[in-house]
Amino acid sequence: MQCDRLWYNARLMTLAEASPGLGAIEDGVIAAKGGRIVYAGPSADAPAGLDAQERIRLDGQWILPGLIDCHTHLVYAGDRAREFELRLAGATYEEIARAGGGILSTVRETRNASEAALVAATLPRLDALLAEGVTTVEIKSGYGLDRDTELRQLRAAKSLARLRPVDVRTTYLGLHALPPEFATDREGYLDLVCREMVPLVAAEGLAESVDAFCERIAFSPEETERVFVAARAAGLARKLHADQLSDSAGAAIAARNGALSADHLEYTNEAGASAMATAGTVAVLLPGAFYFLRETKAPPVATFRRFGVPMAVATDSNPGSSPLTSLLLAMNLAATLFRLTVDECLAGVTREAARALGILDQVGTLEPGKWCDLTIWNVERPAELVYRIGFNPLHSRVWRGQ
Repeated sequence: MQCDRLWYNARLMTLAEASPGLGAIEDGVIAAKGGRIVYAGPSADAPAGLDAQERIRLDGQWILPGLIDCHTHLVYAGDRAREFELRLAGATYEEIARAGGGILSTVRETRNASEAALVAATLPRLDALLAEGVTTVEIKSGYGLDRDTELRQLRAAKSLARLRPVDVRTTYLGLHALPPEFATDREGYLDLVCREMVPLVAAEGLAESVDAFCERIAFSPEETERVFVAARAAGLARKLHADQLSDSAGAAIAARNGALSADHLEYTNEAGASAMATAGTVAVLLPGAFYFLRETKAPPVATFRRFGVPMAVATDSNPGSSPLTSLLLAMNLAATLFRLTVDECLAGVTREAARALGILDQVGTLEPGKWCDLTIWNVERPAELVYRIGFNPLHSRVWRGQ
């Protein structure tokens, strides 16, 4: 079998679900052709005559799937450093939001930015993620809250994939906050989102998913259900910011609507966790926001384990509640603050993150037929990727076999 490229003398962590644990292989080989994996396994079991135009010998480094950041708000203008100072002085996230700060302050900045300016502002944030081995990133809109700016955000996000070797998955987050011009007309804004924007972003191919912020300071369960009905009619997947600040039944709503994921989940109850398990909805844990907002109620990780809910980990990179551009640090925070195991963290930024985006058939594990997205690490034990803080031992990053 002739391939394009072959990595050998490596240790693999395949993350394949059929393998025990994380699928560790001590003496492994990965072969790629046409950007896809054709073999990933023990060298002793490699197909007879396996060879490649380029053979890359490693020195026992660990190869993992490319990392996936499955929840970000990377595209925006401005910053919220002043609000950080206010919180240090005692103001709460809710108080700042109700006073016209929070999401709406970023909306004002983003509406005034051109597409080129948004791309330029986002590239350094994206590059920080890529430098740590991220090969797939989800990016949400939600900082425009009007037709033109939301489309501009999504187009800027899509354009990043033409500027960098990365797969960008986009999500329309129309129900992020109520824009000021609709302050006394919630129904009018819901009509704009559900009747115009959701069909439009679907028709123009600008988003794969629709998201909403279901919370007492944002949108109600009934309003969330309405946008999900529109998303389903437009053929778009559903995701949800759920139960972050209160038990708003968000997890159950996400499950009932077949959502790929429910994210945050600090206040999710047992019934919600059970519903997610039945529906196959992934719990996306966002420890950066938990840490940055100094929250005290952690997601019910033990309950998720008991019901068998898959758990992903993401940065939630955004200007207000999680200005984090390190997926490695997100893993450490998930372990220290939420008590995830090393295995759960590593699966959470690869296999389960892919599941949360609905692309597990393409990426997230090292298996034949999937894209050859790899991260190669100068570590003796994969636990170092979770244990260390401010340490980036990336040896090389491979996207689509290159």
